[in-house]
Amino acid sequence: MKDENIIKCKNVYGKEFEVSVDKLTFRPSAYGIIFQDNKILLSRQWDGYDFPGGGIKIGETIEEALKREVKEETGLDIKMGDVVACENSFFKYRQKEKYVQSILMYYLCEIVGGEISSDFLAESEKDYVGTPEWIDLEDIEKIKFYNSIDSLKIIKKAVEVYEHGSIQ
Repeated sequence: MKDENIIKCKNVYGKEFEVSVDKLTFRPSAYGIIFQDNKILLSRQWDGYDFPGGGIKIGETIEEALKREVKEETGLDIKMGDVVACENSFFKYRQKEKYVQSILMYYLCEIVGGEISSDFLAESEKDYVGTPEWIDLEDIEKIKFYNSIDSLKIIKKAVEVYEHGSIQ
């Protein structure tokens, strides 16, 4: 019988940790999906990639957080489009004994300004986040993702939504 007070969290390497639910913190987050010329812009993290985005601060709207996070991780200003996916994640921070329950929301985005840069990264991200890269959609299955969700499924869904002109 499953203990409802214990949850499995994963770290960025996929290792599982059994954690009491009272040790979890709640972290809603928003991520941008940006396409251009049959490529997707991804945030470089360690020796892999993730979608640009991150946690929503108390008092921030989803749109404000998405714009802030994408700016920090890419240097770009964006217009928020349609939601593509909403996922659950239970994870452990890389170098901390901190466990998180997260709701991850993925939005199509359109570039409206800025230049690709890592100059806006938060100090805490500079040790593992690099300059974002445009990845050819044909090569997307060959790269490593550092997140706990099915990135390929989200990208495929985003391509379908994008091709039907959903940015408003």
